[in-house]
Amino acid sequence: MTVKIQSVHFDADKKLVEFIQERIDKLTHFYDGIITSDVTLRVDKSSDADNKVAEIKVHVAGNDLFVKKQCKSFEEAIDMSIEALKIQVKKHKEKIQGI
Repeated sequence: MTVKIQSVHFDADKKLVEFIQERIDKLTHFYDGIITSDVTLRVDKSSDADNKVAEIKVHVAGNDLFVKKQCKSFEEAIDMSIEALKIQVKKHKEKIQGI
């Protein structure tokens, strides 16, 4: 699966990119029909501590699954996004299989 990572107005370090790649690859355990994933990371201009935003769009046959989370760190935002995507991927798989 191809994962495209875009960081807005900053450069994501290698460790963060590897972390994202590892987490997204785990989604294939739930559904192997995932074609590509687009990850966008950005920092909001708010005074709030929860200013790290992660958006993930997963392209599957016939649909796109999307989730956006805002947290204190990018790792936390990615983890929460992946948890939400697991649910969406499982529902999509059940829908495709007609369960």
